[in-house]
Amino acid sequence: MDWIPIVFVTFKVLVLGIGMFFAIKWHYDQGQKDKDKQKQARAVLRAAGKVAVLFLLALLGLGLLAWFLVKKTGLDMSMP
Repeated sequence: MDWIPIVFVTFKVLVLGIGMFFAIKWHYDQGQKDKDKQKQARAVLRAAGKVAVLFLLALLGLGLLAWFLVKKTGLDMSMP
């Protein structure tokens, strides 16, 4: 019964390796097919990154404002 893990792991690695190869090949071929879509995707990703950074900065500002107000009003925010 010691040969079962060897066979199954080998089979799994082989199947996943072939699947990854074809997935990468398909994505590469799709990227080469249309360069304009790739440029549009970069623009969308760049815009999404800007929105994410803006959101994080707003969140940080809100957290600092809340911390300042808690300190200013003397509220006890210590953990029990």
